Amino acid sequence: MHDFKTDAILLRRIEYGDHDFIITFMTRDKGKITVMAKNAKKSVKRFSGSLDLFSFNHIQCRMPKKNKDALLTLVQSDLENGFANIRYDVYKTAYASYWTEMVNLWLEEGKAQPDVYDLLLFSFDMLNRSDMPKEVLSLLFQIRFMSISGFSPTIERCGICQVHLDDISEKMLRFDFREGKIVCPKCRVNGVRSGLDVSKGTLKQLFWMNNTHVEKADRIRFSSMAVKEGQILLESFIAFHMAREFKTLTFLKRLRNDAWT
Repeated sequence: MHDFKTDAILLRRIEYGDHDFIITFMTRDKGKITVMAKNAKKSVKRFSGSLDLFSFNHIQCRMPKKNKDALLTLVQSDLENGFANIRYDVYKTAYASYWTEMVNLWLEEGKAQPDVYDLLLFSFDMLNRSDMPKEVLSLLFQIRFMSISGFSPTIERCGICQVHLDDISEKMLRFDFREGKIVCPKCRVNGVRSGLDVSKGTLKQLFWMNNTHVEKADRIRFSSMAVKEGQILLESFIAFHMAREFKTLTFLKRLRNDAWT
């Protein structure tokens, strides 16, 4: 039987029977993998403290011996970082859950996506240490995730006439969800469906956030209005293009609405 070891982020855990878990990990070199953790509820030695959501672990897995379609077996999992501050805070948990649901739905089994892996691990670390406001960190994660995934929106220039944002005098522009681009007022005469109005200042901040080095992203300062605009734009655009309603996002929005009222 062939074993392999790798670092992994725990994305999802499902109870299976009385003692087992089916766990989805994201790894840097093997992409998303689904494993069976046998007797995980009872085995303190092999899995103690390492099978919580969002945890970063060093895992050892075993390939199926006979049935190639069977799940991998999780032999051992050693905790590298449990990101406990995330799980002890309901707001942080809500944001981390949204990111993991997004990643889990987008990833293909067994296809390595090292840039997404690095982004998720970086975001968990920043969220755990509170190095950035969680709302701004979520904007960073989403805009970077879209860029890596290949459906990054065009927000630096009009998607029709190609006039740069800096050369547009109006303060509000229309973002077209279907086309994934902004439309200046002059080009908007034909109408834009499935969109919303966004301020030029918010678009410029999101563009800077997506194109500067990730380690410098905490330098940008968003106003509360820019955060709200950014949330509506990115969360709506991702849901539109992935054609999914995220359960975790529904819960996150409920938390935010309760905080604002």
